[in-house]
Amino acid sequence: MLLLRARILVATFWAGSLWTIGYVVAPVLFSTLPSKVLAGTIAGQLFRIEAWVSVVCSVLLIASLAFGSADERSRPHKILFAIVCAMLVCTLIGYFGLQPMMALLREGAGPEGVMDSDARMKFSILHGFSAAFYLIQSLLGIGLILKIR
Repeated sequence: MLLLRARILVATFWAGSLWTIGYVVAPVLFSTLPSKVLAGTIAGQLFRIEAWVSVVCSVLLIASLAFGSADERSRPHKILFAIVCAMLVCTLIGYFGLQPMMALLREGAGPEGVMDSDARMKFSILHGFSAAFYLIQSLLGIGLILKIR
């Protein structure tokens, strides 16, 4: 029972932090701060923290599933394990894979964050893929909350 409660707590924290940072905090930053560069810098730091929260939460959940009792290794737990792994993969690709490439493009921008049209297009494509992985991870978070037992 304690293991189940711990899983629920970790899953809720993880999914809630994804939703809060991605769909509340980041949009507010871009709509209220006078500079998009400043908003992007702050949002980037928040997404960095969120990526590490995702790694820690996924490791905790995977460990709790791996060390559960034999009857907990049923089909629902295999599905839960797959959801957690898919969410972790979204973080690894979206943040640790795509973000460094986006950072390189930002570094090449001028002091006001102005990029040439080619760099801006590449950045937009990478940002789109990153946002798609974040959305998938956020939706998987719903499945995580609903499937946890």
